[in-house]
Amino acid sequence: MHLDVNTLRDFYYRSALGRAAQRAVRDQVLRFWPAGERQTVVGFGFAAPLLRPYLSTARRVVALMPGPQGVMPWPAGQPNVSVLCEETLWPLDTGHVDRLILMHGLETSERPTELLDECYRVLGPGGEVLFIVPNRSGLWARSDATPFGYGRPYSISQLDAQLKAHDFTRINYASVLYQPPSTRRFWMKTAPGWERMGRAIPAVMAGGVLIVQASKRHPPQRKGLGTRVRVPSPLDVLAPKPGQTAKPV
Repeated sequence: MHLDVNTLRDFYYRSALGRAAQRAVRDQVLRFWPAGERQTVVGFGFAAPLLRPYLSTARRVVALMPGPQGVMPWPAGQPNVSVLCEETLWPLDTGHVDRLILMHGLETSERPTELLDECYRVLGPGGEVLFIVPNRSGLWARSDATPFGYGRPYSISQLDAQLKAHDFTRINYASVLYQPPSTRRFWMKTAPGWERMGRAIPAVMAGGVLIVQASKRHPPQRKGLGTRVRVPSPLDVLAPKPGQTAKPV
């Protein structure tokens, strides 16, 4: 079940904890994909906070927001790029997306299989996707105080298995949000230190969020992936086949 867009907006833009989380996740996204290339960058779920660095350099930026979540105009003070869409039927051409980010999209979806198929469809040759999900072993998935406490948390092996089943290949991954999901002054003040420590000794500390970088496998191993079923019209059924003559009625 998707969270309401107003809840997500208030967390990431109007709370100190949300702004700290936004900064930590966005910094890691930029390590994977530095801004500057003329590409089509798309976000799904509530990925808008992560797309801002690409607004000035990307060929096109689109923030897709699912119907059950709702939509808000974004970015503020600039031409709107946010779009309300069906969760598994995006208004994008097949194979035209270079970079795709999902945050608060996969773990809250009631149709993850169809959603992953839609991700595969829109990505172009050489396209990559970042799946940002709550870490099953982290503290953030156990707290209702943040949006990462909702939906299905994942371990890296669980997410790997799901992506492999949908013809994605993991390239890299990282954990972020090592600070406790608390607004207490001590934890907020020491947040940068916790992030540095967590990246240095990830085997000891579990980050609250997993970021998995993946690419689409092409050609797909699953037969029929990305195809559409064609239902013949009555005229097609009644029309004579080549070499045949229509019988009089």
